[in-house]
Amino acid sequence: MIWLLAAASILAAIPSGLRWLRVAQREHYLFPAATRFSIRWWGHGLPNRTLAAVAVVGAVGAWFEPLIGLLTVLAQLGPLGLSVRGRTSPLAWTGRLRRVAAVSGTIFLAAVAAGAALGSGGLIAAALLLLPAVVDASLLILSPLERRLGDRWVEKAARRLESSGARVVAITGSYGKTTTKQYVHHLISDSLRSVASPASFNNRMGLARAVNEHLVPGTEVFIAEMGTYGPGEIEELCRWIKPDIAAMVAIGPVHLERFGTEERIVAAKSEILDRAERAVIAIDHPLLADLVTRRAASLEITTVSVDGKPADVVVDNGTVVVGGTTIGTVPDGVFPTNLAVAVAIAQALGVEVEARGLETIPPSEHRQSLLSSPAGFTIIDDTFNSNPAGAARALTMLAGYKGRKLVVTPGMVELGPVQDEENEAFARAAAAVCDEVIIVGGTNRKALMRGAENGRASVTVVADRETAVELVRERLGAGDVVLYENDLPDHYP
Repeated sequence: MIWLLAAASILAAIPSGLRWLRVAQREHYLFPAATRFSIRWWGHGLPNRTLAAVAVVGAVGAWFEPLIGLLTVLAQLGPLGLSVRGRTSPLAWTGRLRRVAAVSGTIFLAAVAAGAALGSGGLIAAALLLLPAVVDASLLILSPLERRLGDRWVEKAARRLESSGARVVAITGSYGKTTTKQYVHHLISDSLRSVASPASFNNRMGLARAVNEHLVPGTEVFIAEMGTYGPGEIEELCRWIKPDIAAMVAIGPVHLERFGTEERIVAAKSEILDRAERAVIAIDHPLLADLVTRRAASLEITTVSVDGKPADVVVDNGTVVVGGTTIGTVPDGVFPTNLAVAVAIAQALGVEVEARGLETIPPSEHRQSLLSSPAGFTIIDDTFNSNPAGAARALTMLAGYKGRKLVVTPGMVELGPVQDEENEAFARAAAAVCDEVIIVGGTNRKALMRGAENGRASVTVVADRETAVELVRERLGAGDVVLYENDLPDHYP
């Protein structure tokens, strides 16, 4: 019987392990992503909770009777809804994933072999039950190797960047990094040969790749977006991407799940200032205003405000003012804070920004972008990296339209202890301005339903975005409008 359990467990571990490998990959191989998401998935819905209970019963019972462990094998049909291949985020067999798969498989097979040799069905069933933890253990084991493998690309990028002589602009913030980077690139491109890191390439390997693949001879300015999931990461980036100008765009509860408090977020992101010659900081958040006070004695700082605070660059009623001089207006679809920071950076680089430069700034994709459907209704696409401040702005935009209004959202994630509160508040505000709220998936379903329950909007819950899109097409026509607020990949429940 023990060998039957062992064989069945090995077969069941193949699709189950692939699920958790996909989650680990989508979460940037950060420990303990697989375990964290397994808890979410097994607790999502009565069928998955039932399967989880069956798996635990099987794992416990297998210590006494190996055949009971087949319940754990059966439970690997779940978690229901988390596919092996993925729709929005399929598994990509990179070299790194192969290494994680090999180590995970080795650990699991060793546990199964030990269980079979010792006649311990409990050990075999426990190994199967704890596959997410096995994947996470592999991430820890491989971490030093992965860093060593990346060193040669980082060293190559550091040499390339230094030899280019390009000045470095480094930009960070809880949100708005990519948009600000794009605005800076636009404002200075006619005066300086600049290269911006692509898309959201904002970590160690992403920035190394950006330099190695995109920095060309003659580049005068390299604009680097810098993200972080923990203390020390930006400090390490700045050792080899040494900022001439460092900018902090905004602080909010994004990634609060990882940091715990906004104060810790500021501390981690302010590492970008430590090696900089000059800084640009948006001071509308009290923690950033306090940061300016603490750093002003040792660093030349240009301050930015869009909320009426005294600053070097301000946006006042849609007008951009630099040092008391009006230089132009904020175009439709352009984010005032990001634009003000970009203008301050351009000025610090010696580029005089003119009204024409502001007027031609292109809108950012998937950040409150306006589209028109074939049926004639308006689409507000705010699906990238949703955050409370941005979601509130999107609702203000939606409220300005006539016709039937819909909001489609899975809610916001990585907000830690305030996630339910922020999603509930968003749904409450949405239900006050729209006719229908369509909730996608189960990650924030309860909080969104609580928020929307007393509003004037009807509420519909769907399993995935594709279903929501079909509903929107059925329910809207010419003159109507839909706001798509955030879009989670399908490794979220």
